[in-house]
Amino acid sequence: MYKEIRLSGTGGQGLILAGIILAEAAGVYDGYNVIQTQSYGPEARGGASRAEVIISDSVIDYPKVTSPDIVLIMSEQACDKYGNQVKTGGIVLLDDTNVDSRPVLDGASIIALPITEIARHGVGRQVVANVVALGALVGVSKVVTPEALEKAVLSRVPKGTEDLNMKAFHMGLERGRRAMTEHETP
Repeated sequence: MYKEIRLSGTGGQGLILAGIILAEAAGVYDGYNVIQTQSYGPEARGGASRAEVIISDSVIDYPKVTSPDIVLIMSEQACDKYGNQVKTGGIVLLDDTNVDSRPVLDGASIIALPITEIARHGVGRQVVANVVALGALVGVSKVVTPEALEKAVLSRVPKGTEDLNMKAFHMGLERGRRAMTEHETP
């Protein structure tokens, strides 16, 4: 197993934390080798932001994502920059609350979900959109086990927000699973 994942959006959406949580789920709780990197524009909040995670059951020779299997897109700016950078057979998970356009892909799938809308109205707090996105990502890709991601979320979120974040995670997981089932049905 070797997966490259790019989480992209704008500063303030919690994607750096999401990358850390995903890497912890894979490395600490599922026992894979993991590399996690992050990048954000000089503006920080509102500027370009991305986190990248490589998950492997063997040695990781190169620490950079070069051909992502999965790309999460949480903003229009991220769609413009990273939307078409997914390998053939890969998945683009797109937050259609914030992204109107669709990348042109050759042999990859686009799964569009209202991630921020789910956080805002389903969970009740937009600030947990990153955790909704992580749940959806696991639901569509199974890149880590739900149990591992749940433990990683609980280890990283602020005290007192555990129930809110678990609700966000489970809503995202369910929507991701449902979207994948619908996507696979001919």
